[in-house]
Amino acid sequence: MDYYNELDLYAADWLRNLIAAERLPDGEVDQRSIEDVTPADLRGYTQCHFFAGIGGWPLALALAGWPTAKPVWTGSCPCQPFSTAGRHGGEADKRHLWPEFQRLIAECRPPVVFGEQVASKAGKAWLSGVRTDLEALGYGVGCADLCAASVGAPHIRQRLWWVADAQRSRLMDATPHNGEHTQEGRPQWDAPLDQREPSQGCGDESPWADSISIPCLDNKSRRVEPGVAPLADGFPGRVGQLRAYGNAIVPQVAAEFIAAFMENKN
Repeated sequence: MDYYNELDLYAADWLRNLIAAERLPDGEVDQRSIEDVTPADLRGYTQCHFFAGIGGWPLALALAGWPTAKPVWTGSCPCQPFSTAGRHGGEADKRHLWPEFQRLIAECRPPVVFGEQVASKAGKAWLSGVRTDLEALGYGVGCADLCAASVGAPHIRQRLWWVADAQRSRLMDATPHNGEHTQEGRPQWDAPLDQREPSQGCGDESPWADSISIPCLDNKSRRVEPGVAPLADGFPGRVGQLRAYGNAIVPQVAAEFIAAFMENKN
């Protein structure tokens, strides 16, 4: 059974619905702040997902072929303190929760931890500090700077992906920082989108094949899933839904990063 930690009530309910529908591994959803979670709360769980959102990381693990019985932790710490669109509060922002995640990692010593952060200048500085903290705990750390378009998604969503491995005192980067990946059966990250096969990097059928374009107030159009309407009066739960989507990772990118790590381990 998995452990899911998610403070946002809307996202937590979404997680429960996905678990009930067997779209995510069976597990318990803990709605408390990570600040209130103790190591004792995590006993008996093989896989733990912090800042779980709507379950992008467990889905990515499944897409990558990570065994359900193999221990792993995941966590995408809040990006708002380090996003170019935020208030630039950085480590002074109360949503800077890496110290709490680090506390649990230090006390529980999971064998592998995957994480993600926004690829801004502040986000890169954040990752440098995270890497220092994890290496001080004896973990080997690898990272990559990858975008959603690298797996054929119709948007950029540039993110920093990292992994900490307790069995490696020094871990080579799982994927080169320029996104280049030439192993047979995997996409070349730097190939222009108009030169990609529709399914490249996305299995037999691209999950974005049915995406639609909607106009936004900034005079730009954005690709979304069919049925996702813009924020407007009369759409119940729209704020919660858009916030959950906005905070979610792209599982297909995470899956490629996880798979690269697994290959690097073999």
